[in-house]
Amino acid sequence: MPAAALKPKPLPTQSTAKRPVLLDQPYAPVEKRPLPPGRPREWYVTHNRRLKAMRLAIALLDSGVYVPNQARNETIRSTAETIGVHPPSDTTCHMVRALMRYAR
Repeated sequence: MPAAALKPKPLPTQSTAKRPVLLDQPYAPVEKRPLPPGRPREWYVTHNRRLKAMRLAIALLDSGVYVPNQARNETIRSTAETIGVHPPSDTTCHMVRALMRYAR
């Protein structure tokens, strides 16, 4: 008997569920650690923007938005409000869509 036949069937995930799974509330962000000192200010701005875009992309995927075309600026900003993040700029919204595009 193959080993795959012995494994129990996994629970349905977001991708196999019949309808989108709502975000778990309340959202608790990961504990922040201090950033390394001595870098140019632009590095910190870019780093924080990437982290924010990643959080938003994960939240959008969890809420059922899988395609970058579905993630319009308004959708991304409403998701940011839902998870308690400051509204993202147009640049961050663009980065969220890019993350969703390259994750496929």
